[in-house]
Amino acid sequence: MDAFTADLLQRIENTRSDLHRAREAGDLFTMDVEQAELDDLRRLAQEHGVQVA
Repeated sequence: MDAFTADLLQRIENTRSDLHRAREAGDLFTMDVEQAELDDLRRLAQEHGVQVA
């Protein structure tokens, strides 16, 4: 796995964790921000052929 793929997958995992914490806290603003970030990261992964679980 190259550095780009590893970094991208780590960013996705971190964003998922942040989104989960925001949901647990009921923080709607942060939920929206983190969901948008996750969507962007997934799009980037798809564009580069990176499989996301």
